[in-house]
Amino acid sequence: MSTYEAAGVSIEAGDQAVELMKVWIEKARRPEMLGGIGGFAGLFDASALKAFDRPILATSTDGVGTKVAIAQALDKHDTIGFDLVGMVVDDLVVCGAEPLFMTDYIATGKVVPERIAAIVKGIAEACAEAGCALSGGETAEHPGLLGPDEYDIAGAATGVVDAANLLGASLVRPGDVVIAMASSGLHSNGYSLVRHVLLNTAQRSLTEHVDDLGRTLGEELLEPTRIYAKACLDLARRTGTHAMSHITGGGLAANLERVLPEGVAVTLDRATWELPAIFQLVAQTGNVAQADLEKTLNCGVGMVSLTPAEDVDAAIAVLAEHGIRSWVAGTVEAAGSTTGPGTVRLVGNHA
Repeated sequence: MSTYEAAGVSIEAGDQAVELMKVWIEKARRPEMLGGIGGFAGLFDASALKAFDRPILATSTDGVGTKVAIAQALDKHDTIGFDLVGMVVDDLVVCGAEPLFMTDYIATGKVVPERIAAIVKGIAEACAEAGCALSGGETAEHPGLLGPDEYDIAGAATGVVDAANLLGASLVRPGDVVIAMASSGLHSNGYSLVRHVLLNTAQRSLTEHVDDLGRTLGEELLEPTRIYAKACLDLARRTGTHAMSHITGGGLAANLERVLPEGVAVTLDRATWELPAIFQLVAQTGNVAQADLEKTLNCGVGMVSLTPAEDVDAAIAVLAEHGIRSWVAGTVEAAGSTTGPGTVRLVGNHA
């Protein structure tokens, strides 16, 4: 007799996973959340939006890419969800939007309840750090499409900002200062390059202790993505910051250009920060050209703000209150032309 379980899908394992993750989901609630998990949709009381003069909803979705391969190789799954939340909510806050709620999607070849619960634990802890509710999610078992130990994760979040407080390119002016915020490491971008260089070509072991890193290679590669949400929202409230950019795939220059208006240019000075050890390791091991490294990885800068010069000291102080090291990395200048997209140029050598 053919059954769903014989085909590779266990309803019982899925139910057990839900029970195990409940304790973590409860830690990622906001007062506006209605009900608990188990419904067909997450419910969020939107009456709080009445306090806004003109509420603008913002939405973002993302995954963590091939970083999941590192988590699977090490059988350590309680941090990869942190990466997912960081990738999603920090895309929201660049426009000044407060993340309200998030949903996740986990696809796996075989539901192992403890592994799914560990993934959700990371998601819930990161949502709590970002001030965002985990309002729902889905776990799907895909035997035959994914191996028993394989999975992928994705998520989406919704935030809100009052129209009067919306940040973006329209506010950026010549004379603004670029404030760089330190990343926690690779975050969740460029892992195809990192894995190719360090694991496939150089055959480095994830359990190998690397003196320059001060820990094993695997521990470094699984360092969770830094979540800037609360710090950046505080920065927007307490300074005249005009725009922010989340430095993800494409690197520093390409992501910063996304929030520049026509007729301006940004010069960034590499000498204002030291290239962290993991980026040096990738570059040296793989003989990766500087241009390719900077187009692929964050190179130590996970977020930037474009802030009026008179607010720089206040901005750096606000970020320090949230435990984020920051520094002036460049300036916004008139490009000498009123047409054409804003451009970014990196100069100098790392300290």
